[in-house]
Amino acid sequence: MDDRIYDCIVVGAGPAGSSAAYHLAKQGRSVLVLEAASLPRYKPCSGAVSPSVAQYFDFDFAPAIDNQRRQVRYTYQLDDPIDAALETAEPIWMVRREVFDQFLVQQAQAQGAEVKDGTPVTGIALAGDRWQVSTPSGPFTASYLVAADGAQGPMAGWLGFPSLPLRIATLLEVTTADPVADTFPMSFEFGLVKQGCLWNFPKRQGYSIGAASFVGKSAVGKAADKATADYQTALDRYCQTIGVNPAQAQTYHHALKLWDGQHPLHRERAVLVGEAAAIVDPLSAEGIRPGMISGVKAAAAIHRALSGETGALADYTAEMQTSWGADMQWAKRISGLFFRVPGIGYRVGIKRPTATQRLGQILAGEVQYADIANRVMKRLGAGLIPGR
Repeated sequence: MDDRIYDCIVVGAGPAGSSAAYHLAKQGRSVLVLEAASLPRYKPCSGAVSPSVAQYFDFDFAPAIDNQRRQVRYTYQLDDPIDAALETAEPIWMVRREVFDQFLVQQAQAQGAEVKDGTPVTGIALAGDRWQVSTPSGPFTASYLVAADGAQGPMAGWLGFPSLPLRIATLLEVTTADPVADTFPMSFEFGLVKQGCLWNFPKRQGYSIGAASFVGKSAVGKAADKATADYQTALDRYCQTIGVNPAQAQTYHHALKLWDGQHPLHRERAVLVGEAAAIVDPLSAEGIRPGMISGVKAAAAIHRALSGETGALADYTAEMQTSWGADMQWAKRISGLFFRVPGIGYRVGIKRPTATQRLGQILAGEVQYADIANRVMKRLGAGLIPGR
């Protein structure tokens, strides 16, 4: 039995959890990270990260970046292509999660955080001002708790947070014998996937090709089986256009926990971060950058709470709801309209010369959805009117 009392236990060693661990350890707090899988571990994810996340850290991310891309291609039902380039200060990072996540874990360790992988959490209990966290290796104790165990982890439920809907996504990981050309673009295909889209983020030597729906009821049971079958059909068709044999790809089905409204992100001496908190953009499915930011902000709140500041965790919920969640209300509205009429959305939205510029600005945090929502929804609404 480990009789130490940590300042904080972080459950989950993904980008959100490692970001929280890094910043807490950097403040001199004792941190234990518990990860169910053996590290380094693969995580189904397309692996596109906005370089704007670097502003929250004081180290160089270069060793964790597989390659960088600026070119973007859009298609509608594999036709009517649009080629453009992001106008951001830096290209978008393409990362492999087993490399990127491990790099972040190592940065947290370098600051003094302890990491125990292969250590699933089997239960939690709050006793006074301490959390007791049960694992097969024995219990661990901490003053505060960070739940960073992803979309399907049990921590949010154990902590009493409401159950949120999950969506199913399918991802093909393709490894190529030769390097992918530097000119190969990030690709977004609309129209093949019902109420959603297909995307391809090229790596240095391969592709991460995904498909998911973003609106309508979340699929469970037989409906989920049908959804994944439909995704596979769309992915097979797309793969033919880039000369990839889908039978030679590794196929993964994973859950997406998209933002679905404002919810508390804290309770007594505990917070949710990343996918566990549904910190995932409901329009683009971007989760790494906002998840890392939630980890940074959670660490700041816990550090203040450990210093005796009452209300610090409530401030974390309020800050995330104000700085991120309020804008996601607009993202969700745009998503609900766009993905229900993707043909119109493609014609009046994606094909506009400013579309890629706005995408880059949103990913970089330079522009919020609220800044463009009224114009976008007005155009989409006008597109529904015959003759417009």
